[in-house]
Amino acid sequence: MNKTAIAGIVVSFFALGSVAAFADEVKIGIVDMQKCIQMSESGKKAKSELESAFNKKKKELQEQEASLKKQQEEYQKKKSALSETAQREQERKLQEKFMKYQEVVQRSQAEIQKKEQEMSAPIIQNVRNRVSEIAKKKGFGIVLEKNDNIVIYSEDKFDITEEVMKSLN
Repeated sequence: MNKTAIAGIVVSFFALGSVAAFADEVKIGIVDMQKCIQMSESGKKAKSELESAFNKKKKELQEQEASLKKQQEEYQKKKSALSETAQREQERKLQEKFMKYQEVVQRSQAEIQKKEQEMSAPIIQNVRNRVSEIAKKKGFGIVLEKNDNIVIYSEDKFDITEEVMKSLN
């Protein structure tokens, strides 16, 4: 082994040792942000408002879609009686209406997403503030979000989710 490789190995051991020492000194907490957001009164209210807005838009869009289908069916019935020019004109109009419908669908989805972001931002900030308060009070140096992709294992004694939820309601 050359001297550079040996030096790298030695530095790695020292680094691992300092990480382990750091982990021993830092108290780490866990919180399920999604649960806190969804179970808080403001989260439930926001969810209800979003569902109401979504269902209203969905109903409007279903009515528009049904109207387009009806127009398409009527055109198909009359198609054979129309001249080629009239057929092309009708198809162009139907295509235009369908494209406008698709634009309305996309705009509606964007509006719902924007509304969801606007409504959830203050709730998320409130949850974060409560997490910070509780973490400071309990002496946590770090609080991680409980997520199977991030936290593989944690002891229940480090989970502050219930305490955060109590402080929100």
